[in-house]
Amino acid sequence: QVQLKESGGGSVQAGGSLKLSCSASGVGISTTVMGWFRQAPGKERKFVAAISWTGGKTYYADSVKGRFTISRDNAKNGVYMQMNHLTLEYTAVYSCPGRRATRVATTPTGYDTWGPGTQVTVST
Repeated sequence: QVQLKESGGGSVQAGGSLKLSCSASGVGISTTVMGWFRQAPGKERKFVAAISWTGGKTYYADSVKGRFTISRDNAKNGVYMQMNHLTLEYTAVYSCPGRRATRVATTPTGYDTWGPGTQVTVST
């Protein structure tokens, strides 16, 4: 079974950038759809982005289109998300779940395995 661990979170000023990483261990992720979700305090988990097995197809929530970029490197068992022009609303815990399927999912229940998440805090 794959284990996932996110990193790269931290504190950033509004307008700044962060790059999140998700490292997989245990099993390779080359046949796993990968996603990013975020959860702000007291709120439901929200879909952010997802990427197909080969990275050829990417999907984004409307709120992050043009601002975030998801990518993957199957040889390194890694998934990444570049986040630019961050605003206060993006403060949340970000998680990278995996889905052993061919189709992308945009709801949390569509994913099998989750990492513990990494905190992103955007401040003025």
